[in-house]
Amino acid sequence: MADNKEEKLFSQFPPVTTEQWEAAIMADLKGADYQKKLVWRTAEGFNVRPYYRAEDLQGIKYLGKKSGEFPYVRGNRCNNKWRIHETIRVEDIAEANSLALRAIEAGAESIGFELTAELSDSQASTLLAGIDLDAVELVFSGEGLRPTFDRILTVADSRGADPAKFRAMFVIDPIINHLSLQGAFKCDDDKDGEGCYHTIATLVKSRERYPKVRVVTVSGEAFHNSGSTITQELAFTLAAGHEYVVRMMDAGLTAEEAAKAIRFSMAVSSNYFMEIAKFRAGRMLWANIMNAYTGGCARKMFTHAVTSKWNITAYDPYVNMLRGTTEAMSASLAGVHSLEVLPFDAAFESPTEFSSRIARNVQLLLKNESHFDNIVDPAGGSYYIENLTASIAEQAWKLFKEVEEKGGYIAAFRQGFITDTIKAAAEAKDNAVATRKIVLLGTNQYPNFTEVADSKITEQAVTRPQCDGQCKRLVPYRGGMAFEQLRLQVDRSGKSPRAFMLTCGTLAMARARSQFACNFFACAGIRVEDNTFFHSVEEGAEAALKSGAEIVVICAADDDYATLAPKAKQILGDKAIFVVAGAPASQPELEQQGITRFISVRSNVLETLRGYVKELGI
Repeated sequence: MADNKEEKLFSQFPPVTTEQWEAAIMADLKGADYQKKLVWRTAEGFNVRPYYRAEDLQGIKYLGKKSGEFPYVRGNRCNNKWRIHETIRVEDIAEANSLALRAIEAGAESIGFELTAELSDSQASTLLAGIDLDAVELVFSGEGLRPTFDRILTVADSRGADPAKFRAMFVIDPIINHLSLQGAFKCDDDKDGEGCYHTIATLVKSRERYPKVRVVTVSGEAFHNSGSTITQELAFTLAAGHEYVVRMMDAGLTAEEAAKAIRFSMAVSSNYFMEIAKFRAGRMLWANIMNAYTGGCARKMFTHAVTSKWNITAYDPYVNMLRGTTEAMSASLAGVHSLEVLPFDAAFESPTEFSSRIARNVQLLLKNESHFDNIVDPAGGSYYIENLTASIAEQAWKLFKEVEEKGGYIAAFRQGFITDTIKAAAEAKDNAVATRKIVLLGTNQYPNFTEVADSKITEQAVTRPQCDGQCKRLVPYRGGMAFEQLRLQVDRSGKSPRAFMLTCGTLAMARARSQFACNFFACAGIRVEDNTFFHSVEEGAEAALKSGAEIVVICAADDDYATLAPKAKQILGDKAIFVVAGAPASQPELEQQGITRFISVRSNVLETLRGYVKELGI
């Protein structure tokens, strides 16, 4: 009976061909350009169509493979049990241990210790006291990792850790953390870091009794946080990983030994579906790279994900909870090994107990309430995401080959290819933020009108790091810094500049323009005084003068401005900065009458606000 009902139901919906869909779309467009209206040109270098169908899966070679099968697009394993990671900065050993134990009790399964100095034997023992070394994954980053490495393994020996279960990861990454971020290696031989690779090879050999200890972490998030595109982050991360394999083989390791010593770390941004596709494409590309050297499990990409630092903001920081949640969803659905959600206040202070708990709870909710860990690769078979995966893989592979043709990652970096490529992408993203093509909620769009900078937000926290001269290193920054710096300048100026909304003319357009203008000026911390409606321009102008506002914005319909704007300007005179909200056809005529300030969706919001702040004497 059920089958009959099902058959009857679907018989009511006859198949629709792609040609029929296209014909319907063209009819709805009424002559508008299909490519401009519906096709999205991504920053990653490929187009995304408005819809995908089963026929669009043709030609994607990896389809039909299961999770755990080469090339591992659908995952390295037959489950999605990722580890909840939390990083603790180690300044006081006992306090760091206490924080780690509390985090583990509250749900963390992977603890990162950011060291400020190498650990002695007793300090290593104290730091790991009470931690179940067979259950909790450990990650060590920061200073003194080489001597600390041996001491951590000594603690594991003394505690009788199970070699098959003990997991420790070390963020030893001279190629990215030293050369790429600081401009030089910190090894005995600075030419290409040969000393580094021999040291790494020695560590790999010394950890043979603990096969799940990984010595190298390829810190790919550095590319994203410096402004790269998704495909650039993936391509350069793969190139750095391949460089390690080649260099470690030169230092005496086999390809399998080298591959199993590497852990990859990448950022996950708010580009939801793209990020799912990125991790899937990354597994496939790394598997194919390593397939030329070795087989089996050594071809699997062991991946950690951390939510984006580029996206987080200092103002309206609770919005970072939303960003972190969507980013965590992408990474967990993509099948990463471990995931760290950055605390929402990470932009301007050390994490508090509350912000750390919220960051952990995001993942606990995804596991225990949304059951994201129960399904392997839910994106598998999606017409859209499978095509995104293939497109990202194609573009990343093309860029990876460019790096290899230049002699590998180190050679390409020294030639400036990697930094120049990322710098161009970062500049494009900066322009997109300034013009609101990229929206950072609460920062360049829909700010909290009443918010004043928290005392914890310092000038340093919102000032973008600079690289003097011909910069040939990566410079991580946050995308909202330029807006935040401007707003902090206003907040700390000792003044409270105001923008008055003179709403008149056609009511509907007056209200819409008023809301737009309020959001526009509030992004710089300028207090806005909205008004429902004035029945005449004279009434509104008089109220504006009475308010004492430094800026007056006339908000009306385009057709109203030709007559209303000159009247308002005449009444206001030079007693306020007069602004027209919109870009009316009458703008040239208004400019001839001395009305020269206009704001619209085509404005560079950042540069325009900087001009007004300067005009206000701030």
